[in-house]
Amino acid sequence: MSDTRLSFKEMCAEFDVTPRTLRYYEYIELLQPEREGRSRYYRAREVARMKLIMRGRKFGFSLEDIRQWLDLYDADPENRTQMQAWIDLADGQLEELHSRRSQIDEAIDDLQKLRDQVAKGL
Repeated sequence: MSDTRLSFKEMCAEFDVTPRTLRYYEYIELLQPEREGRSRYYRAREVARMKLIMRGRKFGFSLEDIRQWLDLYDADPENRTQMQAWIDLADGQLEELHSRRSQIDEAIDDLQKLRDQVAKGL
C-alpha cells in the first residue's frame, strides 16, 4: 500500500465515516492528507493512523487521548514511549468500561425486576 493513495471519497468509504468526520479529523490534526488543489489524498501513513483512530474510538477513547498517543509515535521512532502510553491509556479505559458494565448490569437487573412486578399485576 506504500504507493497507493486513497481519495477523500475512498477514505470515507473505506472507514465508513462521513465527509464531515474526515474533515474534522484533519482540522484537529489527527490526519494530514496530501493536497493537490482542492483534492485530498491519503497515503499509507494516514490510512494507518485512521485505523488507530477508529480502533481508539471503538474502545471509547477521546479524540484528544488518541491525538496525544499518535503524536508520541512521531516523537519516538522506537515506539517505547507510545507503547507505554498505550498501556496506561488502556488500563484507564478498561477500568472505565468495567465500571460502565457494572452499572449497565445493575440497570438491567433493576429493570427486569420492575418489569416482572408489573407483569404479575396484570
